Amino acid sequence: MKILDGKGLSKKIRNNIKEEVKIAKKKYKRAPGLAVILVGEDKASEVYVNMKEKACLKAGINSKTYKLNKNISQNELIKHIDSLNENEEIDGILVQLPLPKHMDENLVNSQISPKKDIDGFHPVNTGKLFLGEKGFIPCTPKGIVRLIKEYDIQIKGKNVVVVGRSNIVGKPSAMLLLNENATVEICHSKTSNLKEHTLKADIIIAACGRAELIKGDMVKDNAIIIDAGTNKINGKLVGDVEYEALKDKADFITPVPGGVGPMTIAMLLENTLEAYYQNVVKSN
Repeated sequence: MKILDGKGLSKKIRNNIKEEVKIAKKKYKRAPGLAVILVGEDKASEVYVNMKEKACLKAGINSKTYKLNKNISQNELIKHIDSLNENEEIDGILVQLPLPKHMDENLVNSQISPKKDIDGFHPVNTGKLFLGEKGFIPCTPKGIVRLIKEYDIQIKGKNVVVVGRSNIVGKPSAMLLLNENATVEICHSKTSNLKEHTLKADIIIAACGRAELIKGDMVKDNAIIIDAGTNKINGKLVGDVEYEALKDKADFITPVPGGVGPMTIAMLLENTLEAYYQNVVKSN
């Protein structure tokens, strides 16, 4: 068993971005700019936003968080997004999910300019992912594939089972891996006899949001396990796979925490830098 160290790789990527930003600031006379919109007072969302802000600060990226009241109307939120779309100092826009119940997340995300959509949720960018064209890729799936490649794990021709079908992780992960020539199967909460499917997998992406759903007897020997889950059991952070039962059975496995999570932040910075380059090159 080898640990897929997302924390270590994330640190390396973030250091490289920091150096790139230093050079870019001298050349283009400004730092990359990221706007984060936080609606309401969801505690988990506040933690994530603070982590993103700190990561941006360390990398030299200007990050500004707009905290909006949970009762704000959807139209008012869209007006905020429109003003940021027009702001030339802002390269990337991120609306922290989940949004309050009275808002349509897909509609809100579709208001962000595709050129500033660093989360990769705009229909234009999801369409480009589907077509295998260049666009912004959602940060967690992008981080998962980067982590697999860092350890020279072959994806081409492998049987991959993605457990979870969210628009944020499950579906885009499946499409990315399909684009890498894997044979991909998507399972979810309505899949009957999940074990039957996971036992065939060379690579398992667990992204269902159910604590330790993937048990030790559900995975074949020497499989590769990517755990994108974050759940709490008795105050302890655990993933979607039963880590203790699988750590000696798997060939490679990601820990929780320290696996996929840090890669998500690193990819957010990378997408922001990419949006910045597109913006400043157009402007100069």
